[in-house]
Formats: sequence, structure tokens, C-alpha cells
Amino acid sequence: MSLSDQHAASLSAETVVVAAGRPPREHDAPVNPPIVLSSTYFGTGALDDGDRGYGRYSNPTWDPFEEALGQLEGAALPGLLYSSGLAAVSSALSLIPNGGVLVMPSHSYSGSLVMAAELAEKGLLELRTVDIADTEAVRAQIAPRNGKAADMLWLESPTNPMLGIADIRALTQAAHDAGAVVVTDNTFSTPLVQQPLSLGSDVVLHSVTKYLAGHSDVVLGALVTSDAKLRETLLHHRIIHGGIAGPFEAWLALRGLRTLALRIERSQASAAVLAERLSAHPALESVRYPGLVSDPGHDLAKSQMTGFGSILCVQVAAAGGLSAPETADKLVRALNLWLPATSLGGVESLIERRRRHAAEPVSVPENLVRLSVGIEHVEDLWADLKQALDALDR
Repeated sequence: MSLSDQHAASLSAETVVVAAGRPPREHDAPVNPPIVLSSTYFGTGALDDGDRGYGRYSNPTWDPFEEALGQLEGAALPGLLYSSGLAAVSSALSLIPNGGVLVMPSHSYSGSLVMAAELAEKGLLELRTVDIADTEAVRAQIAPRNGKAADMLWLESPTNPMLGIADIRALTQAAHDAGAVVVTDNTFSTPLVQQPLSLGSDVVLHSVTKYLAGHSDVVLGALVTSDAKLRETLLHHRIIHGGIAGPFEAWLALRGLRTLALRIERSQASAAVLAERLSAHPALESVRYPGLVSDPGHDLAKSQMTGFGSILCVQVAAAGGLSAPETADKLVRALNLWLPATSLGGVESLIERRRRHAAEPVSVPENLVRLSVGIEHVEDLWADLKQALDALDR
């Protein structure tokens, strides 16, 4: 590939998303890497490390995206691409020894929580959930209980959907002191806003489906680490469990990655404007966005992030004789531009009441609405929200 790790380290992330993962600069070479559609590769001898061999082991179409993501996260090694975010979650959780202890945020991606809970029900691990924004409470869960300390600390910051902020530096240090591996889900922030490896994390996880691919048209996941032994273990799990990415999806994700900096710049700026305006609207009980000076996680977020992301959440007050959850549903139905749909991180702005999902933790308020801000004009987004909010008490 054309961009070395050393060269990438000297460039801004906004340049790396465009320049990384390009074919070599040779006469008549394509500007973009090709899609390789092959289930097997030519070879006559025994397979050695590094040989492609078979489509479950490797595909040349994965390589450019894995290189680019590794460089963006400041990793010493390329990332690993998976068939979905949950396939990446499964691979990361496989690092926990049988019967080991997992400390996980009580508010985090519901798929991660469900998978961890199911593994705990089978006796494969002990699950300890905690408010990840409460540093002392997390330290207490990491510490030995009945003789067993944490084997893995799972971080998500900001958390989904409550936007709690974890003190990544302090918590990774506490986890490492206990001998635990730290995995950080960086989906909300992306490597342009936060780099968990530089804050002490061992493995970074992404739902590539979201911001990295950015167009709501692929389902992929990824893991990134600078630890060669951890990467080899994760790679082996991907090969044996078959959670591999399709080459076309990998190619689309790389194409989407090229505009990540522009999309984040636009959506993050709009999110900040909308958060301020929503905070003043009487139809809402509360607004959470780390960029608000009044947000409880603001100072910590400012210390470990270069921005505040493009996700915000609000709690809708009861109005017009309806309960607060019913009023939240009415708000969502009254919107014309915002799309009522799950997921996040696409070019379109999405909105949903999170507790409509059965898997969502019961501690998430029934009237909480999550907004994923896209790249539409901020005044159009605000006008749509305002007309729906203003109509709630009618």
C-alpha cells in the first residue's frame, strides 16, 4: 500500500482517511483498490503464515480498509474487519478465559450487553455491570470479589444511549493493575474524535456499519490493537468462527471512509447547535450532549476527545394528556425530515425512542429519544424538530 505507518503518523487524520489504503503508485495503476471476488488462491505447497490460501483466511479487498483503520487509530498493526459489529464483539469477548470476569457498562450497546449476559447465563463468564461514568464504582468492580478480579474491562465512551463519559485513562490503568484486558467501543466517537489506544486501551472496537462506512448500506465490524499476540488470537477466532467480511462490503466501507472527516465535521457542528437550542425548549425534561458545558461529562470529554460527537439524547416531558413515553412517540411521528429508524452515523439524521427495543436496559428512561445528527443543513433539521416539539401540547 502507498502510505506507510511512519508517513501516516506525520499526517492529520483528515488526510489519512483520504490517502491510506491506496494501491502502489505505478504507471497505469488504479487510484482505488479493486474488489477481489475469489474463495481460494493459487498454491501448491503447505500454507505458511502470510499466505492467503483460502477466502476465510484472507482477501486482498480487506487489506486497504484494515490498513487505513489501524493508521487512523494510531495502532502499530492493521485492524481486523468482521462481518458485523457483533461479530467483532464476539471475537473480543473470546479473549476472556473460561469463567473469567467481565466488567461492562450498564448502559452500552444493547447487542454487547445481550451477548455478555447470555455467556454469563451459560456459566462461561461472570458479568459485572456498572455505571461507567462512576470511576470509583468501576474500580470496585474491577477489584477482586470472592477471590476473582476482572479479566476484561469493557469501555464505551460516550455510552449508548445515555452519553455517559468514562475516564478512560484512569480506568485502563486500574484494569491493567488488576491484570485485565481493556476493550473500548469507539463507534460513537470514531478515531477522528477519540483514540482509545493512546489512552491505554488494548483493543478498540467499531461497528463499521455506523460512521466509518457512513451511508447506511453495509453491515461490518472491526477490531484494532497494537498488541501482536492479541491480534493473532483475534485473527484466529475470526478464521475459525467465520465472521468474515464480504469483499464488496469491505470496498464500500473504504469508499465511505474517504469522506469521514467531512461528515464528522458537519454533523458534529450541527449537533452542538441543536443541543443548545433543544436545551431551551420547554417540551423537554433534559438534554444530554457532552459538548454542553452543563453536561456532567463535559470536562472529562474535553480532556480525552477532540470533539463531542454527533449523537445527542433528550427526555420528552408528558404533554397533551399523554404519558411521557407516548409524547416521545408522538414527537417522532410528527417529524418530516428526521428519519424514525434505528442505527446511527449515516449521512441522514435518525431519531428513535430507545425503549421501543425489548433488549434496551430497563434503566434507560422510557421517554428517552436518541438523535443521530446527519449532514443536512442544520436550520432544516432544527425547523423540523421545532415544529414537532411546539405541537406536543396541542
